[in-house]
Amino acid sequence: MVTFNGLESHNEWEITFEEIHRNAAIAFAIAQYTRYTGDESYVNQKGIAVLVGISRFWADRVHFSKRHGQYMIHGVTGPNEYENNVNNNWYTNRMATWTLAYTLARLPRADPAAVLRLQVTAAEQAQWHAIIDQMYYPEDEALGIFVQHDTFLDKDLRPANTIPAAERPINQHWSWDRILRSPFIKQADVLQGLYFLNDQFTFAQKQRNFDFYEPLTVHESSLSPAVHAILAAELGRPAKAIELYQRTARLDLDNYNADTDDGLHITAMTGAWLTIVQGFAGMRYDHDQLRFDPFLPPGWQGYRFQLNYRGRLLAVVVGASVRISLLAGAPLDVLVSGVIQHLVKEEADA
Repeated sequence: MVTFNGLESHNEWEITFEEIHRNAAIAFAIAQYTRYTGDESYVNQKGIAVLVGISRFWADRVHFSKRHGQYMIHGVTGPNEYENNVNNNWYTNRMATWTLAYTLARLPRADPAAVLRLQVTAAEQAQWHAIIDQMYYPEDEALGIFVQHDTFLDKDLRPANTIPAAERPINQHWSWDRILRSPFIKQADVLQGLYFLNDQFTFAQKQRNFDFYEPLTVHESSLSPAVHAILAAELGRPAKAIELYQRTARLDLDNYNADTDDGLHITAMTGAWLTIVQGFAGMRYDHDQLRFDPFLPPGWQGYRFQLNYRGRLLAVVVGASVRISLLAGAPLDVLVSGVIQHLVKEEADA
């Protein structure tokens, strides 16, 4: 993401040194790979060293507030790059403790020789547990939301649709200090956490946070529309999901952010695929269960895709009806719209 030299150097200190939430993304990628493939060889051998290293970073980066009796993380830039040097970004704090908890859960299952080399002491693990138990997360009980960072609600809160069209994208029309003072969000921040740790939050929590934060979001990042589209689909908002799918699928074709001349956004291309698979088809793979909750967007005749999952090849077809078939691999139980389907490889016609 960041280099100190070279053609594509990203040298703003607010981003280079403060976007520390990226460390958690590496740990989360390891967890995603392990859960999706069922392959634990990497995490148990080489991956455990990566997890321990990131966990040690978090344990060093937090501080304990004696006044509040909680651990905090100050001076960060969260996923929303339109705010720099904030304190207690909810996403950063949440992903820090998630990383610590995931690492602690993996240690007993990892290769003993690898763990021995890492010299993770009982005292160090106890410190990680303390951080998990006593981390501060900004919340607002009246609104029922997780607060993006400590002072976010003190801003002049107003929806992004109040910005004149001639001033969009704001990063090409406003001074940086005006952007930083505004309530407008570049990309999913709190909602990124709800997307990543999806199964750890209730439907009502997702709904309240989506309803609060999405109207404030200008989607001036190629990473933004897909995450919001997937959550909108999960919340039963097909019109919003389609609107944001079109934004990610046509980001460069329609030059939404007036930056196509800088190059194509592979993240948006990936986002289009994710929106169909995780959004419209509702694919999730937590708790060792592959599940789908598909719907057909209004005006669509259908969609289909194939995917590999734990050594199997599946075909998903959604139209007037839903059909999920196993093209290769061992039998598999999948949950489709709340009903278990037992998939067996289909034999080719003689």
